[in-house]
Amino acid sequence: MINLNVNGQTQPLEVTPETPLLYALRDHLKLNGAKYGCGMGQCGACTVLVDGRPVFSCLFPVSSVGTREVRTLESLGTTERPGPLQQAFIDHQAVQCGYCIAGMIMRAQALLEQVARPTEQQIREHMAPNLCRCGTHKRILAAIRQVADKGQRLNAGALKERA
Repeated sequence: MINLNVNGQTQPLEVTPETPLLYALRDHLKLNGAKYGCGMGQCGACTVLVDGRPVFSCLFPVSSVGTREVRTLESLGTTERPGPLQQAFIDHQAVQCGYCIAGMIMRAQALLEQVARPTEQQIREHMAPNLCRCGTHKRILAAIRQVADKGQRLNAGALKERA
């Protein structure tokens, strides 16, 4: 039995220690925001935050989580009340197929929680590990800039406050 702190709740799971975090989230907790893309940590579709840092959950075994907090796309907002980044991605129509978007949003969330007004270079460097095969990078960057231009660091507990 492994206990994970996911989106503010302790979740007991019957998984082996080497189980990738992605499988624990999707298969056991039914949190389907993070996607299986390449399985090799090269695309970023599976990006989630562990203690505020983006990780490729397809490569991250649950035994490496320990007591740290895991956050998924589901922690940022809902369909009815999207979080600031989610809304910006909607506003800029940054989604084509949508497969990479959860990972893109989570990676951007990590940056904007740490840096209120990142430079264009900081945004591009931070987002570089995540790939969009459809080529909507310009819209993705515009969505991130929309939130960054407001100059307020994103709050890690935004969903809890809106509930």
